[in-house]
Amino acid sequence: MTTPTPSPVGKTHWLRTVQAVLWSFVGLRKSSEYQQDIEKLNPFHIIGVAIGAALLFVLGLIALVNWVVVQPTGL
Repeated sequence: MTTPTPSPVGKTHWLRTVQAVLWSFVGLRKSSEYQQDIEKLNPFHIIGVAIGAALLFVLGLIALVNWVVVQPTGL
């Protein structure tokens, strides 16, 4: 019987989670890398990073729209 190896915890673990979420937002992903992510990453971390990234994206869009609307037209 083999014992499962613990998943790495630390900076590289979080960077791998962020990388997986960002690739998912773009929609480009290799099947082999997807399978590795399923095996190694914690689903709760993925959900947290995805919610944070979506929130940052929406806030960035709101800031961009407000910046464009405030600019003088000069026409």
